[in-house]
Amino acid sequence: MARAPRRPRGFTLVEVLVALAIMAVLAGLAWRGIDGLVRAREATTQAVDRAARLNTILSQWQQDLESVQDTGAAPALQFDGRHLRMTRRAEGGIAVVVWTLADGVWQRWASPPTTHMQALQQAWLRSQQLLGTEPQQVRLLDGISDWQLYYYRGNAWSNAQSSAGTANTPTGTDLPDAVRLVIDTATGRLTRDLMLGGGT
Repeated sequence: MARAPRRPRGFTLVEVLVALAIMAVLAGLAWRGIDGLVRAREATTQAVDRAARLNTILSQWQQDLESVQDTGAAPALQFDGRHLRMTRRAEGGIAVVVWTLADGVWQRWASPPTTHMQALQQAWLRSQQLLGTEPQQVRLLDGISDWQLYYYRGNAWSNAQSSAGTANTPTGTDLPDAVRLVIDTATGRLTRDLMLGGGT
C-alpha cells in the first residue's frame, strides 16, 4: 500500500514572531548607525563651513590693517576694549572701519570713503555712536565670548589699551609695528599676528 505524500511543514506563529523581532532589532541598530553617520557628517560640514567663514573674516581683517592710513584728521588705530576703530585706504579715498564685539557677535562697520578731512572726522564721530543696526554693519561671526588686541612696539608686546611705547602725537598714538588678535570662540582660542606695512 502506497504512503500518502507528506505535506510540507510551514513556520509556526512563534517562529515568525521571533524572526520579526530579530529583524526589528537589526533595523533599529542599522537606523542608529545611519543616524550617527548623518549627524557626524552634519557636524563636520558645519565645522568646515565655520573654518572657511573664519578664514574669509581674517582675510578682511588683514586687508583692513594692512591698509591703515594715518591722516592726521583722526586716530589711525584705536582700541577701547570693545571697538577697534581705524582709518584705512579704500577705493575712492579714506574710510573709517570699526570692528566690534557685541552680544557674542563679531561685527564690522565701514563708512563711505571720502577725500575730505571734515567728512572723515564726521565719519569718525559717527563711528563712536554705532548702535549695531546700521546698514553698513555686517555680522561676521557668532559665538565669540571675548577678544583682545596687543600692539608690538619697541621690541615688546603690550595691551592695545596701554600707552606703553607710544609717542604723543596730535591724533593719539603712533602706529604699532604689529597687531596681535586674540579671540575666544566656542571651539577654543585663536591668535593671529599681523605685521603692519604689508608683512604677515
